[in-house]
Amino acid sequence: MLAEDRDPVGLLGADEPAPVVTERLASDSPFVFVSDHAGRRMPKALGDLGVPPCELERHIAYDIGIWPVAQQVAAAFDAPLVAQTYSRLVIDCNRPTHVAQSIPEFSELTEIPGNVALSQAQRQVRIDGLFRPYHDEIEALLDARAARGLATILIAMHSFTPVYMGTSRPWVIGLLYNRDGRLAGPLLDLMNQDCAPYVGDQLPYAVDDLSDYTLPVHGERRGLLHVGIEIRQDLIGEPRGQAHWASWLETMLRRAGAGLSDEEVGR
Repeated sequence: MLAEDRDPVGLLGADEPAPVVTERLASDSPFVFVSDHAGRRMPKALGDLGVPPCELERHIAYDIGIWPVAQQVAAAFDAPLVAQTYSRLVIDCNRPTHVAQSIPEFSELTEIPGNVALSQAQRQVRIDGLFRPYHDEIEALLDARAARGLATILIAMHSFTPVYMGTSRPWVIGLLYNRDGRLAGPLLDLMNQDCAPYVGDQLPYAVDDLSDYTLPVHGERRGLLHVGIEIRQDLIGEPRGQAHWASWLETMLRRAGAGLSDEEVGR
């Protein structure tokens, strides 16, 4: 049930966790990791959005398994990590706020009653409460790194469902990018050379300015090397798989970073 139908003054109460989790913001590592869909927490003011509890366990609510993978990979590089821990059903922090999927009324075939017919004021509360703090944190981190003259390689961590709308997805990992494939291209080659079972090039989807926010805004607009990494969720649902894929990604990223010129990285 919805906790309330009126416009809340603020989305999160004083006793609720902050919308953003950060680690090692002062690190000099060239890698910066972000995770737009790390968690599935719901603000108390919104209850469960009218969604059955079993649905909140599914990928429609968050990127299953990606948070521990992102933590392990970022720690291996002693690198900064910024993550959003509230559910993308409240507001999707990887969508521009003016598109329908920013606050979806349906996710796949599941209706989200608490998102139907929202006023602009209700939408703004979610933008101000979750979306803006997350992206402000990323912007502040990247600004601070630029002021320090640090090179930055932006890595957006995601996971994807093995079956989407009844269609199987056979690849085990995918690389996402749009106009700038400077990092994705070499990384794709390295992953294929390492005999990964199936690496998806711009799969499960291609990044664009309407379907995505983090990479176009924080990566492309700043001219940073960047890539989105998608791992199939059935491979990282348990600690053993999470550790395996985190270790493999560390190896691939180290190799890719070593092959980049100082000019490409911005060193």
